[in-house]
Amino acid sequence: MEPELLTVDELATLLRVPPSWVYQRTRCRGRDRLPHIKLGKYLRFEEAAVQAWLDRQRREYQTFSSQPSQ
Repeated sequence: MEPELLTVDELATLLRVPPSWVYQRTRCRGRDRLPHIKLGKYLRFEEAAVQAWLDRQRREYQTFSSQPSQ
């Protein structure tokens, strides 16, 4: 069975951020880009892919914040 796809509004609610933040993250380049699927003019998100993205962001932030500052 295929995973259920989330809309921009559903993902924004899940993450507790405004929809504009979700749109902005889909336009980022590189590793900061929120994984999404484009269906014509509509954006959809797989919850598992977004969770993996969040986990990676969390690990990168922890690695960055644990480095000693000069």
